[in-house]
Amino acid sequence: MRFFIIILLFLFCTNIAASESSSEPMPKHEWSFNGLTGTFDRAALQRGFKVYQEVCAGCHSMKLLYYRDLLDIGFSEAEVKAIASEYIVLDGPNDEGEMYERDARPADRFISPYANDKEARLSNNGAYPPDLSVITKARKYGEDYIYNLILGYEEPPEDMEVGEGMYYNKWVGGNQISMPEPIYDGSVDYDDGTDNNAKQLTEDVVTFLKWAAEPELEVRKNLGIKVILFFLILGTFIYLAKNRLWKDVN
Repeated sequence: MRFFIIILLFLFCTNIAASESSSEPMPKHEWSFNGLTGTFDRAALQRGFKVYQEVCAGCHSMKLLYYRDLLDIGFSEAEVKAIASEYIVLDGPNDEGEMYERDARPADRFISPYANDKEARLSNNGAYPPDLSVITKARKYGEDYIYNLILGYEEPPEDMEVGEGMYYNKWVGGNQISMPEPIYDGSVDYDDGTDNNAKQLTEDVVTFLKWAAEPELEVRKNLGIKVILFFLILGTFIYLAKNRLWKDVN
């Protein structure tokens, strides 16, 4: 009985928290990776990485990703080496016992924009920019929340006073956020000629963030389909065998 009471209280509190974040239902966006057979669009992932690199990486880290992981979204080894070499890593100690700087390698983790948490807060008026490695799994509504958050900046209502250094966003609890609007039409130029309006840029970067949080998603879905087919075939054979064994039993 106590277990069921705890479950009810948890669901009740979750509903309250969801209602406090916004008075409107969270809009659903159509994603290529949704559904039983959904997959990641490699071109969208590469564009999304470019948006992250040029817009988000100045403030947000992705500490769980290695540059070599970009091979999985279609970049060649030469491209990954070139991407990694754009960043500097503090390494060492060397034979003289000193730390030294070198170009990043594919085996290195994504370089964080700040040396430590204190520097991150100091550079952002006391607010700590969250790591984006698993952000779509860390937030309620996942990728839909991140998508709507990025596009949710508006002028505040006339009767609302926004705090200093804060911005109005319709999808954040309290409708105030310290992060300025990150993406506009034309914020990033795409090499493949894809339209770079704000919605497209946002969709691509959220697709990249979803892949970063669940790189095994496609493998898991493929395995799930195989398991379902296996049990369907096995169930059919068992059903036929049962009918054959019991057909003479009254």
